[in-house]
Amino acid sequence: MTMPTLPIRLGQRPKTGPEVPHVQLTQLGPQAIRDELTQWMSGRFPATVTGPSEISDPAKMRPWIAATFPDAPVAEDIPVEKATALFLDGVHPAPGAVLLPPSLTLEFAHIHPDGSLHVALSAEDRHEVLDKGWGEPHPLFSPQVNVVMVYSPRTSEELHVVQTVLEASYRYAVAEPVAIRA
Repeated sequence: MTMPTLPIRLGQRPKTGPEVPHVQLTQLGPQAIRDELTQWMSGRFPATVTGPSEISDPAKMRPWIAATFPDAPVAEDIPVEKATALFLDGVHPAPGAVLLPPSLTLEFAHIHPDGSLHVALSAEDRHEVLDKGWGEPHPLFSPQVNVVMVYSPRTSEELHVVQTVLEASYRYAVAEPVAIRA
């Protein structure tokens, strides 16, 4: 496991959409916490850049899902807002790491406007997130689609937990250990 043991998330799991795009519908964190997380992401990780997500892009998502998962349930009204993603920049992914589609080699996390995130994690870290109630598998999760939703942080304490999960996603993604900025 690349992250410390997580506390159990308090309260019920939020409701999420059962189809793609996979969005959180209830228990959204305050806008100020969502903004803080997005800003923190953009300057925290060496050898990364932020930008619009490749998969959480309405124009690109539908054709890719239709070609890759022809039986997947896809919402008719796909949101127009794109997620802000973290991409590896100038480094190769770790051997065996499966990052987010469609390229599987660059994007390792993104945050939606609702404050929820999709991240790629090691199997051990993924189990920790799921077992402690911090997230759920993406509806298309498989060995080829290593995507877990992490719920929107509702408090500053939850923000710190979500930051820990993002740091674990980064460590999973990079081939060479790179010191995370303080």
